[in-house]
Amino acid sequence: MPLTRPRAVTHYENFPVASWLCPPRLRAPIQAIYHFARTADDLADEGEAPAWQRLQDLAAYRQDLAAVAQGQNHGGRWPQVFDPLAAQMRAFALPEAPLADLLSAFAQDVRKTRAGAAYADWPELLDYCHRSANPVGRLLLHLYGVREEAALHQSDHICTALQLINFWQDLSVDIPRGRYYLPLAECAAHGLPMTAAAPVGFAALQADDRLAAVMAACVEQTRARMLQGAALVHRVPGRAGWELRAVVQGALRVLDKVAALGPAVLRQRPALGARDGLPVAWRMLWM
Repeated sequence: MPLTRPRAVTHYENFPVASWLCPPRLRAPIQAIYHFARTADDLADEGEAPAWQRLQDLAAYRQDLAAVAQGQNHGGRWPQVFDPLAAQMRAFALPEAPLADLLSAFAQDVRKTRAGAAYADWPELLDYCHRSANPVGRLLLHLYGVREEAALHQSDHICTALQLINFWQDLSVDIPRGRYYLPLAECAAHGLPMTAAAPVGFAALQADDRLAAVMAACVEQTRARMLQGAALVHRVPGRAGWELRAVVQGALRVLDKVAALGPAVLRQRPALGARDGLPVAWRMLWM
């Protein structure tokens, strides 16, 4: 079902890229959305291009999206993306706005990383999640024919939680890359004052009691959001509902590992292993 933050080879780790649980008729549109997002993520993240070039490429990519959404020809630079996407937008009446929101988030990643900037508080971070994660959940619900407002809000909670879990899971990877997702206000509340441009402050973080308190607060906020959305599994039909159960419970299991590590996530990236399969399956059955 919904996704986590896109990145390199592991783009959309929880994205159901035409898995066996996905209805065959929806595999093509899901693949088209995935490759649209993955290619845009590569433009923002991969290679050695300077920030200005990345932003220019993303702007051209946005123009191609607008063209195909209006039934016009795209620019021809990314035919492997926009030819299938155009076909699926026509076939399933896929809306343009959520796809455009994803591009807005990718561009923000470029600007934030270039500036070595952090997120000031929870509202700013959640606004980013609103554009970087929530759109794919809404697109998938569109494909499954789930349109109720309550379901859309539940999807937003799940997608935002997935994004946040990805942030806390990847602190040891993101901080050295100049990506800072711990909200500055949360840090300050627990005795870790930072500035808005915080490369030095985050690079100097220590795995101490102050960071332990920050991580505990982040885990609590994230778990609450996931649980707010979890009832969506009963609204999504058929096998997709079971896939969503797996996404939710797998993510909560990762969050448990983040909580257990606490401030040690600065040095270690928690991940699921073979031993987690049975507990996740058990939780799925009991949802």
